[in-house]
Amino acid sequence: MALAVAISAGSAAADDPYLRAGIGFDRATETEFRDKNCEIEAPVPLYGCGPAPDGAPYRAVGDFGTVASFEVGLGIVVAPAMRIEALVGYHPRLTFSGRANFLASERRQSVSADLSVLSGMVAAYVDLAALGLPRLGPFDPFIGVGIGAARIATGETRMMFPATTTIVPGVRRSNFAWMVTAGVATVLSESTTLDVALRYSDLGTAETGTGGGRVVWRDGSREPLLLDQAASEAHLKNYGLRLSLRQLF
Repeated sequence: MALAVAISAGSAAADDPYLRAGIGFDRATETEFRDKNCEIEAPVPLYGCGPAPDGAPYRAVGDFGTVASFEVGLGIVVAPAMRIEALVGYHPRLTFSGRANFLASERRQSVSADLSVLSGMVAAYVDLAALGLPRLGPFDPFIGVGIGAARIATGETRMMFPATTTIVPGVRRSNFAWMVTAGVATVLSESTTLDVALRYSDLGTAETGTGGGRVVWRDGSREPLLLDQAASEAHLKNYGLRLSLRQLF
């Protein structure tokens, strides 16, 4: 995912290339897993059409907590106030924790799944100080936008009910992805810049696998029931903090 960096006024000339590496801390917005199509007959929808006992559509709702991300970018200064960057980002583990709404709210129906995201984007950043806007002491404010693709790998989904566990296989899916960012940059040396930014990202859709699921009775009283279930999906959006260092060649 994109990690925001600005070019400090006077610190880089046009055509200067740079390498950037950084770390981020993201918090996903509320995430909802639902059937891609609750009305199909085969494979069988995992959730089905609502309304559920709580009045909402059948679904699982939760979040991923705060997660770390890492990225590397290769860019070039194309004008005193602008740079273009190609970057690769990686979320090694996002753990979804939520609840389904098949049963009454007081009954156990927890849902969990592990995901990872690999993304690539092309981003453009504008140094606002170079356009004549005021600096913030030693910091140069900037804004940026990026577009690209994200590869989301969803692991097994485990749905825990009072007596059974439903296990749904995962799958990998590629999506369109985009981000917007704003932050500040400060020069540490003639060739090194520190960047601190806030970012909002839309990574596209995570998806569960089709077929190969099973229902397991935890007390062993019955043999597992095999499921030929259809896919469910959830849209991944997050916001967070980015810290990075950019090194001019």
